[in-house]
Amino acid sequence: MSVLIIVFLTAIAALFAGVFEKGKFSRYIGILGLLIAFYVSYLPDCEFFKQYLSMFDFGANTALFTKISIVITLLLFFLGGFAFSNHRSHQSELYALMLFSLCGGIVLFGYQNLVTLFLGVEILSIPLYVLAGANKTDLRSNEASIKYFLMGAFATGFLLLGIALVYGSSGSFDLYKVYEFGIANTKDLMFKMGAILILCALAFKTSMAPFHMWSPDVYQGSPSLITIFMMTVVKTSAFYAFFKIMTIGFAGIIAEWINIIGVLIIITLLLANVLGLAQSNAKRMLAYSSISHVGYIALIFFGINSLSAYNLAFYLFAYSLATVGVMMCLIWVEKLKRETSYNAFSGLGHTEPILAVTATISLLSMAGIPLTAGFMGKFSIFAQAIEQAPFLVLVGVLGSALSIAYYLRIIMAMFFPKDSSFKTTEKVTLTYNIVAVFIVAALIAIGIFPDLFARQFGL
Repeated sequence: MSVLIIVFLTAIAALFAGVFEKGKFSRYIGILGLLIAFYVSYLPDCEFFKQYLSMFDFGANTALFTKISIVITLLLFFLGGFAFSNHRSHQSELYALMLFSLCGGIVLFGYQNLVTLFLGVEILSIPLYVLAGANKTDLRSNEASIKYFLMGAFATGFLLLGIALVYGSSGSFDLYKVYEFGIANTKDLMFKMGAILILCALAFKTSMAPFHMWSPDVYQGSPSLITIFMMTVVKTSAFYAFFKIMTIGFAGIIAEWINIIGVLIIITLLLANVLGLAQSNAKRMLAYSSISHVGYIALIFFGINSLSAYNLAFYLFAYSLATVGVMMCLIWVEKLKRETSYNAFSGLGHTEPILAVTATISLLSMAGIPLTAGFMGKFSIFAQAIEQAPFLVLVGVLGSALSIAYYLRIIMAMFFPKDSSFKTTEKVTLTYNIVAVFIVAALIAIGIFPDLFARQFGL
């Protein structure tokens, strides 16, 4: 809980820094606070916070996922100087809201009962409704904010009704008491309905088809840096919360919901990859790519073992790094070309080779090409699920094959332009190049030596 308090205080400081120099110091305050929080995440939690263990437990898995989210948020803050250059009058609010949302994510990593789950989901989501509409003069951004808010409120209704039914039947909000009730009362209809409603609500939060309808429009309309935050930190938080409640709270009735998740995986992988192929806009294509990755990640529910949480963390970290690598390239192109079509990337490989190579390695990692972190992430999840759900793994492999086709469209545009080249006198900043080199090095290093991931995160 020490990490949570540090991030919260950093958000407050970043918000009030907006009073000075139009918030130019907010980003640096955020970076400093996140670095301190990252360091503290390696330390045992304060004894004082043990009295809150029934609500929030900063255990090993919580610490691992918190570190991943802090690292990704740090990368986004480093990119923020250029990405938020047109938000100079209210940068402090944007950084503060991202940190407040991260607070919600940390709550979701350590929640121990259903009330804390609800609080975490809302703290995570409410700042995002504002962030999605940060481009106030852009109709797409306004649409993204309204759509996300309305659909989010609808999903919250499902979550609250599910929690009410579970509490009404089990008499407790505690995850482990809910688990014990499920074991002893496998035929309780109210309990099963509550579990399925919570499943639907969290499937929405992770943008799992057919609960994904909001994602393409929200991801495309939001400022690109906020889109990355939603694709990475928010997805990591929501999916671990999903994984935790289904494998702990509702583990006693797994037969009632596992087949539902299997059907959702098939719909997600086929729908997202087919629609990804049909897109002409790179940002919208990456939105469908993000949806498809939820399908691969959801295979973690099959063949659960003692390494499942670690495999989930590895995949989410690899996916998040690759997403940042591709989207930082998109941010640069969008700022200079004012568009995100595939043609906007034409010739980028000759003008900004570091940025183009980073995007290429990241896309190959997303596709699961060997010697990248994405390959090891997919391999570990597929290997876990192969015995219990071979058909779903086959669908996952098919989805990966389809994804290569639309990833290659960006790569071909960058390095093999047909009729135009990327011309600009403005050069990529040193910060962007440093982040790009870090991402490439990390994706390749943990792809070849996956144990490095465990070592770097203190496992």
